[in-house]
Amino acid sequence: MDILEATAEFERWLGQQLEVVRSDLALKHENVAKAPFPFFRATFYRWVQRWPDICGDLANAPSVLAVGDLHIENFGTWRDAEGSLIWGVNDLDEVYPSAYSLDLVRLTASAYLAMEEGHLAITRKEASDALERGYREAIEAGGRPFALVEHHRWLRLLAFGKLRDPARFCKKIKELPQHLTKSSVKVQAMLEAALPQPGMKYELKKRIARLGSLGHMRVLALASWQGAYVVREAKALRPSAWVWARRRPTNTLYCGALASRAVRVADPHVHFRDGWLVRRLAPDCSRIELASLPKERDEARLLYSMGWEAANLHLGSPSAVAKIRKDLAKRSAPWLHKAAKAMSEATLADWEQWRRGWKRAKTR
Repeated sequence: MDILEATAEFERWLGQQLEVVRSDLALKHENVAKAPFPFFRATFYRWVQRWPDICGDLANAPSVLAVGDLHIENFGTWRDAEGSLIWGVNDLDEVYPSAYSLDLVRLTASAYLAMEEGHLAITRKEASDALERGYREAIEAGGRPFALVEHHRWLRLLAFGKLRDPARFCKKIKELPQHLTKSSVKVQAMLEAALPQPGMKYELKKRIARLGSLGHMRVLALASWQGAYVVREAKALRPSAWVWARRRPTNTLYCGALASRAVRVADPHVHFRDGWLVRRLAPDCSRIELASLPKERDEARLLYSMGWEAANLHLGSPSAVAKIRKDLAKRSAPWLHKAAKAMSEATLADWEQWRRGWKRAKTR
């Protein structure tokens, strides 16, 4: 099937998994037609369709609990239980048992597409080399999380761009529209339990966020506490797009399992409950967008760290580590570049078709 047919079928399946916000899906259709990188981020379901055909050998590599929808804007910061700043992958919605190579190839392909749009100035060879080196070295070392206190000062400075200014963040949250749809008692109870103290007054807001989960119900609780605003978000989750692609009827969610098993410093404000993700939102607790990065930056070093963090997550599947090492040992350059190039070209072809035909797709 082509991208238009795949999208229609996937969204029919999506509607069977959770309550879909149709207006958000319409916005998603329009936004992803504008450029390849947002299209890539929003269409993981298409990636899992094409991956086995284009990268058959890699698709049979050792299996781990993989992030799946891994890309260079899937990294951000949060605070641990002691208030220390942590950096790493902060979106685990598509976690599913699959080849470790998928995460590496998808992460590299996302860098290639970002280069096409001028977001990165590094070369493809430099990017794939940095990502693979970071991954290989972390697998050998047993991983290490990115705590931005005593170490990684350069990454700490990189993480705090102008778009993460607290005043800007609060203004943006306050201007969000009210959540007018009646929320379930369960969702409100989860949000209330996540607030700093019982019985706090709050208002419910609606947020439109990441392209990949546009259409999922999101409910924000905005409250004032000790002179500052606090924000908690509940987002509806669904099984990974792998379940749709493989026609495997299951409601199993793997995101919580990966978060607890990986080489990772936990975010104490993130909870996976009854098909929902509940988390704290704050200027220092959100993903890092390419547009917010300073112009002067060491992109190879950043991509190396992303490769290392991918390994941190895969080390949460300890029985697969020896197999990964053996598989990596037989792969010589430029295996990662070739696979990422092939997948990014397939994405560009799909995007061209989507760009030309998405308005017609709405009538199907």
